Amino acid sequence: MNTKVEAGKPLTTQPSMTLAQLYQRFPDEESCKAFIRDSRWPDGVRCPRCGNDKVYALKQPFKWQCQKCAPKGYRFSVTTGTVFENTKYPLRTWFEVGYLMCQSKKGISALQIHRQIGSGDYRTAWYICQRLRAAMKNDEFTQLIGEVEVDEAFIGGKERNKHVGKRGNQGTQGKTEVLGAISRKGNVVCKMIEEADFKTYDDFVRQTVSGEVSLVSTDESINYRHLKGLGFPHDTVHHKSEEYVRGKVHTQSIESFWSLLKRGIIGTYHQVGKDYLPLYLNEFTFRHNNRNNPDIFERLISSV
Repeated sequence: MNTKVEAGKPLTTQPSMTLAQLYQRFPDEESCKAFIRDSRWPDGVRCPRCGNDKVYALKQPFKWQCQKCAPKGYRFSVTTGTVFENTKYPLRTWFEVGYLMCQSKKGISALQIHRQIGSGDYRTAWYICQRLRAAMKNDEFTQLIGEVEVDEAFIGGKERNKHVGKRGNQGTQGKTEVLGAISRKGNVVCKMIEEADFKTYDDFVRQTVSGEVSLVSTDESINYRHLKGLGFPHDTVHHKSEEYVRGKVHTQSIESFWSLLKRGIIGTYHQVGKDYLPLYLNEFTFRHNNRNNPDIFERLISSV
């Protein structure tokens, strides 16, 4: 059911099922496996290795064999090639964790998941969360259209909060840079970058933004100065001069996303290492891009 909060504000979409309904819908492993099967192969089971649809079921439930891609036959199960492959933890628990991650706007920590599912080891909960974040990566990316905002953010602690012996220069030292682009009232794309130079910025915009956009709005950073030369309708606001909005030119949408990302990292996860930051970007991007999808949980499971 959709409900309007205020006139002029977007509709708030409620989830298609509650946590209690999730337990009722998936009471056992068989119901979970059936859902994965139907999500992966809505037109019938296919071999995950060669795509052959002429496979035959084995005596063990949810297992098949393909005679085409292996001399003695290739055996596979419903979880082969998914984040659930080789797991020793119940699929019902994976579904519960996936649901909680989808419905937590600022994320939910592995420690909280550990307490909730009663995993014997914290690392088990952390592993499940990381695998699900990997599944949230958008493999069906389409370039952003309409009015697009591009901006950068720096993730990491402030130098002044470090031990005095470990402090460097103030500013962005020790932080990880993330580039992002958002289509107003649409999707967001973000990427961790190693080197911040003109080529990195130019390549990111060309990969993520359609050439048919009506506006590319950024701040005054010199790293965006080549965008007009690349054929984009580019305009800027000058934050250093306390200019934040000029007509349609602003970066408020992407800054709202950065704010949510940083509050999630600081308030929920407290610290995210550079090696795992891309997975957390997957999570926040996935939730944002499916914010109006009442079946976001099903979208996650169908993408594993």
